[in-house]
Amino acid sequence: MKLRKTGSNRDYSVPMGEYGGTQFQGIGEGTLKADSFRKVSVIPLVFLIFYEVSGGPFGIEDSVQAAGPLLAILGFLIFPFIWSIPEALITAEMGTMFPENSGYVVWVSSALGPFLGFQQGWMKWLSGVIDNALYPVLFLDYLKSGVPAFGGGLPRTLAVLILTVALTYMNYRGLTIVGWVAVFLGVFSILPFIFMGLVAIPKLRPSRWLMVDMHNVDWNLYLNTLFWNLNYWDSISTLAGEVDNPRRTLPKALLYALILVVVGYLYPLLTGTGAIPLDRELWTDGYFSDIAKILGGVWLRWWIQGASALSNMGMFIAEMSSDSYQLLGMSERGMLPEFFSKRSRYGTPLVGILFSASGVILLSWMSFQEIVAAENFLYCFGMILEFVAFIKLRIERPTAPRPYRVPLETVGCILMVIPPTVLICVVLALASFKVMIVSLVAMLIGFVLQPCLMYMEKRRWLRFSISSDLPDFRSAERENDAEPLMDQSSIVC
Repeated sequence: MKLRKTGSNRDYSVPMGEYGGTQFQGIGEGTLKADSFRKVSVIPLVFLIFYEVSGGPFGIEDSVQAAGPLLAILGFLIFPFIWSIPEALITAEMGTMFPENSGYVVWVSSALGPFLGFQQGWMKWLSGVIDNALYPVLFLDYLKSGVPAFGGGLPRTLAVLILTVALTYMNYRGLTIVGWVAVFLGVFSILPFIFMGLVAIPKLRPSRWLMVDMHNVDWNLYLNTLFWNLNYWDSISTLAGEVDNPRRTLPKALLYALILVVVGYLYPLLTGTGAIPLDRELWTDGYFSDIAKILGGVWLRWWIQGASALSNMGMFIAEMSSDSYQLLGMSERGMLPEFFSKRSRYGTPLVGILFSASGVILLSWMSFQEIVAAENFLYCFGMILEFVAFIKLRIERPTAPRPYRVPLETVGCILMVIPPTVLICVVLALASFKVMIVSLVAMLIGFVLQPCLMYMEKRRWLRFSISSDLPDFRSAERENDAEPLMDQSSIVC
């Protein structure tokens, strides 16, 4: 296993999911050693988060069709307080508490044990791969109007394969490259909406923003659109080990990305609903390009269509990075075989990238609706485990090092996670029977997979090891507990 550089440069062969003979441990900031690979700075990290969560306002049109302008606007104003801000705050605290690539996996493992930690990793990785299978398909959907051959058959299949391989190679070349490509794609995707808003000013009618019909609301479509466009804030935690000074950079990047995402939704939504007479049936995926043509002409329409296509590329490379580094982080924690921790000469997780890309290709046959519903279902279960782990660590390890701490006491944190937990229950209840069955089968595979890996490790069919760079969380906590005692003894002396 290729480890990060340390003084001893050792690794430890231990039972899978254990560390130093005890249950899964966490880490504190400042103990990881610098390695020879370039770290991600705050600006690329902001746009990686932007593409993990959003990618632009493409796809929010359904919220207007489902509920009308007023509820759509209020949804993207209120929903971030119910879901996005709590998830981002938890990610900031836990990501700086555990600045390593296993991310939310080590959060759950430290609080609830290695079995549930593995299930968290399996569900999150699978939901990420399912999500990523969507983007090459959507990219070709934007191009098929100009190139009809991409509509189906062998040309479409080959195009999906070529696109997946090309974007996977970009991930292989390095996370810093991916980060700056995300910056370029993000700026290119945001600029046409800024121009659209400026040319729309003379035509804005604020009264159109207040239109609502409470008797004609598709709550299922409305909530799923909001949920799908405002989740995945925790995905960046699996890149924490690659971030330059995560103690300061991660919370700052999450704040900037939160502002960028919310404004990036509300600005075009206010523009489109305020400048164009309402016809809810027209508000489907891609309607912003039609609005751009009405307001600015054909050139603006082409720009937004191009931005929509390239946005899918940005979301693909960001999601691929999180998924592949998660597998590397799990391997460094002894939860996956050692070969998953192998890095390329560019410092990227070679085996993790290949596994994630293979999953994307295998799942690319699924329809858009099936992809969104299945990933939402698995994602919800993973978020419940994260909330429980967050609260349990606050209660059981209150003195553990937390470079960033959510500015609430434990009771306040419990109250903070209640609304998103209720929302998760609603989303799960609205899932179709088919989606429930498929998702539960996927979860059962995880229940079987972890014991099978433990058996393979026991029989020495596969090698598992833990990176010596990952220190003992509890030792740091004991040091914090000892500081007040030392202070008291010095006073007595």
